[in-house]
Amino acid sequence: MSNLKPSEIVKELDEYIIGQQKAKRSVAVALRNRWRRRQVQEELRDEILPKNIILIGPTGVGKTEIARRLSILTDSPFSKVEASKFTEVGYVGRDVESMVRDLLELAVNKLKSREQEAVIEKAGQIAEERMLDLLLPKSGVKQKLKNESLQETQFALVTPNSDESLSTREKLRGMLRKGKLDNRYVDLNVSDQAMPVVEIFSNVGMEEMGINFKDMLGGLLPKRTKQRKIKVPEAMEILAQEEAQNLVDMDKVVKQAIEKVEQSGIIFLDELDKIVGKNEGHGPDISREGVQRDLLPIIEGSTVTSKYGPVKTDHILFIAAGAFHTVKPSDLIPELQGRFPIRVELDSLGKEEFLRILTEPKNALLIQYLALLKTEGIDVVFEDDAIVEISRIAEEVNNLTENIGARRLHTVMERLLEDILFDAPDMKEKRKVINKKYVDDKLGDIKDNEDLSRYIL
Repeated sequence: MSNLKPSEIVKELDEYIIGQQKAKRSVAVALRNRWRRRQVQEELRDEILPKNIILIGPTGVGKTEIARRLSILTDSPFSKVEASKFTEVGYVGRDVESMVRDLLELAVNKLKSREQEAVIEKAGQIAEERMLDLLLPKSGVKQKLKNESLQETQFALVTPNSDESLSTREKLRGMLRKGKLDNRYVDLNVSDQAMPVVEIFSNVGMEEMGINFKDMLGGLLPKRTKQRKIKVPEAMEILAQEEAQNLVDMDKVVKQAIEKVEQSGIIFLDELDKIVGKNEGHGPDISREGVQRDLLPIIEGSTVTSKYGPVKTDHILFIAAGAFHTVKPSDLIPELQGRFPIRVELDSLGKEEFLRILTEPKNALLIQYLALLKTEGIDVVFEDDAIVEISRIAEEVNNLTENIGARRLHTVMERLLEDILFDAPDMKEKRKVINKKYVDDKLGDIKDNEDLSRYIL
């Protein structure tokens, strides 16, 4: 983060997201403020709270993508949740604290995977020794020897440490590394993953209790293993994974994950407008307003219990989003409004933005389709007038039906290339040119028929 200035964060986001400069600037400043907070003196550091953001705009304009790219850019733990999935404590539904637990679980798994990758070489060496133990007899082997002077048969014990056994082991090692033993089977004890399922039905947000029951039962019940005949390469993979897990210091991983979540975690709270009650002369909508009140302590800073230990939410960055078509951010309860000081309205997308979305980003939609068809040996060429026409049709359909933003391009492109994608494996003509006429022929009738376009596009 010390190297990422706000302008550079915006520049990185520009590579994947078209337009929405106000939103990009806001998240870039919020992200830079995190780094600034860590540089101030310790007694003031804990007093500086994150500036949470509400992104306001219709679906498909880039709200989620901005938050997701932000987390990738800074390698921060990131979790997306829909506010509409939560219900007030006391009602059936998800407990709001579960989003913090989910974020921690993601962080633990990610750090655990990295630690395993770091020790994979050492794990491979240990797995190789275990494989040689399986291939070689474990105890001493009686070897028939002939004593010529006594003219009688004697038996000598070849122990694992004897020169002859070591020589055999090294020969096997060489064969194993060269792949000469790949077709051989070994008997391997593999842990049986089947566990008794315990369902916890509760109305007091006790999801964590269910997790603890599973852990408790996992510790009480004996680990079940079953012997399987497995080919050497597959057995090597299983052994390497087991050893990599054994080499990882989980206490260290958990400690780092909790710190990472507390200091740089990002929770993207989508559909915030769905938990805003409309006061139309009657009392408050309990389930909606109740969710807001349950969210409040999490967002303003509290301690959430998890199976890994307590997690403080004081410095987690919350980015909320919603269309806010029928309600306004000011309809949120006042306490929650105060926890989202930054509000940014995102622009609707039109023909010009669609044109850029199709061609400019690193992961542009046209680039994706060209790459998919390239795997079948088909070269597709889009002429400029075809791309302009696709953008115009996407804008027109959005205006006539529901405005789903850039996602409309996906439906239009799928319909346009449907025949090519289906016939690609059998096509003799390996070069296909898409021009304006081709686009009109494929999409014209559907677009002009409003009822049909509602269903198909």
